[in-house]
Amino acid sequence: MPTETLSPRERWLAVLRHELPDRVPMDYWATPEFSARLIRHLGLSDRPEAHLAAELRGPAYDNTLKPVEGHALLLQALTLLHVDFVISVGPRYVGPPLPPDTDVFGVRYRAVDYGAGIYDEAASHPLATFESVEEIEANYRWPDPDWWDYSLIPEQIAPWEGRYPIRGGGSEPFLTYKNLRGDEQAMMDLVLHPEIVEYCLGRLFDLAYTNTLRIFETIPGKVDLTYVAEDMGGQEALMFSKKHIRRFLLPGMKRMAELAHQAGAYVFHHNDGNCRAILPEMIDEVGIDVLNPIQWRSKGMEREGLKADFGERLVFHGAMDNQYTLPFGSVAEVEQEVLDNLRILGAGGGYVLAPCHNIQPVSPVENILAMYRAGFEHGWY
Repeated sequence: MPTETLSPRERWLAVLRHELPDRVPMDYWATPEFSARLIRHLGLSDRPEAHLAAELRGPAYDNTLKPVEGHALLLQALTLLHVDFVISVGPRYVGPPLPPDTDVFGVRYRAVDYGAGIYDEAASHPLATFESVEEIEANYRWPDPDWWDYSLIPEQIAPWEGRYPIRGGGSEPFLTYKNLRGDEQAMMDLVLHPEIVEYCLGRLFDLAYTNTLRIFETIPGKVDLTYVAEDMGGQEALMFSKKHIRRFLLPGMKRMAELAHQAGAYVFHHNDGNCRAILPEMIDEVGIDVLNPIQWRSKGMEREGLKADFGERLVFHGAMDNQYTLPFGSVAEVEQEVLDNLRILGAGGGYVLAPCHNIQPVSPVENILAMYRAGFEHGWY
């Protein structure tokens, strides 16, 4: 086995610069339930999975910035698997007290048990009944950037600085918008109430911009990745028309990308499903640097075509299929997919091996161990 010559951050930066690292970096995205099972499988804790999962669902640090046990154990597990994990940082909420199970936008959530895991789903939509911008302005209070304290961020990165990549800031406004209006109403608004969409997304992009700027100002030059996301793709095609993407999303995303680049950070773009039709504009006009999650079983997202058409301008992140291979495939199928991804997406650099979205609780631990084992054994340049 070759010897590692780079730290996880150096490995990531080499890929982001379209240079060859010592080996392909590997990242980790998973539900709390799976992470708890992984911790126990590796013998790092004998605490009940439910207790570990509950900790992993919450903040990574307590009020004294001491790592919460579940998160600290997960990082131990990822280190054992040679994962080049990313440290995410952000401010602490210090604004007006929030009602139970309610976010800063006034959206109330309820826990939905899907059998193997729990997801929090929006149970109320504060802007659902409004018919005009004027009604919203008169009856709704938007979060204020001053509701967050950024002063603790330098302490957050202190244990990791220089060795692991740091991610901070970003935006995903339509995700919030659909929670504010309700999923169906949010999509209908694109046609029926475009003025409401523009107004609300403008407020959400402004909040994200200020939040991101303050993070950059608090730790200047130390943020490597900024998360500029929006789910635009379905299984076979875009869920939005290009006209609506260009009008409602691209200008704000471009503004976020420019802010990131000015701060020396790379733009990590998450976009589920088949988003291929909009990729040229995401690259040329918005300025994304990394594309995640490479849902290659979606029609039009074939890996060979993506690498051929966009490989010189994009870094690909993910591509370990989470619809069949990781949850339902055999160990041999997982290992073969790793080899395929290294051969196709990793050719000449430009690839970070990772699950295609969060590893679900139905996924066998053996499959995930096989993924990282094969990535570490075969990902050397």
